[in-house]
Amino acid sequence: MRLVPAIIIAVALLIAPVLWIVLPKMLSPSRTSTLGPDATVDDLVFEFLNQENVIFQLQERVDELSAAVRELNSQLQRVERDLASARTLGGGGGTGGSQAPIGEIEDNEYTEVVLIQNRTGFNNPLSVASSSFIVDLLGRPRDVLSDNCEPMTNEGLKAMLRTEQVGPVTVTMLEPAIESLKRVFESIRRTDPKLHDLINTAGALCVRQIRGTTGRYSNHSFGLAVDLNINGRLDNFTDGKTQLGLIIIADFFHEEGWIWGAGFNREDSMHFEVSKEKLLEWRSEGLI
Repeated sequence: MRLVPAIIIAVALLIAPVLWIVLPKMLSPSRTSTLGPDATVDDLVFEFLNQENVIFQLQERVDELSAAVRELNSQLQRVERDLASARTLGGGGGTGGSQAPIGEIEDNEYTEVVLIQNRTGFNNPLSVASSSFIVDLLGRPRDVLSDNCEPMTNEGLKAMLRTEQVGPVTVTMLEPAIESLKRVFESIRRTDPKLHDLINTAGALCVRQIRGTTGRYSNHSFGLAVDLNINGRLDNFTDGKTQLGLIIIADFFHEEGWIWGAGFNREDSMHFEVSKEKLLEWRSEGLI
């Protein structure tokens, strides 16, 4: 009957992945088999189906795989929901957020760590203002540097510094950076007040050299950078991942003309600094 081969083929297709693993054990010299040298594929399939212990092991494995699939599906749905919320704000490419209200996110979900898509291209078309560029533009914040934060000695720069409560944090930065940061936080507050209130700072002004270098000024030295975290939880440095909350707020910074440290070769997701283009804009407006 033609149905018999069809049924056998269907069964074989269902159990093919298992056969790939189990058959070598079944056909090993140490295993007793009733099959002769002229056994057909049909004989092999039927013998396999008659091995009760193998079927039992197979069922256990299927149950384990089913549980694993359910768990992965649950994780995937959570990540898709989080990324959908980030995309609602225009995340994942630095294209500017729509600032539309996002779905409800629990406080602990803002600190969930996820991979950053296209992180090295996030800051495009903005460019990093190098230490030498800022020195040429504004002068040295101080002449002698170390790895530790020290007072600014450049009187011209000091005159532009302000310490102020900006949104949920208090920072010391150059005046135009303070005003720019206000706009960023106000946009975040209008879109997601819960996230806004969870934002914390790990520091802004810090006159020091970039760690691991000699004489190269960190952008923090000029009052042009700020480190942020979500709910006091610091993000791991250089692991290529970041907290969902930082991904969401990064798009607001990009729209205002700031660089996100997640786009650096050495990923630093808590770091935000003013771009070269924004500094030139401020210079043209006489703000710096």
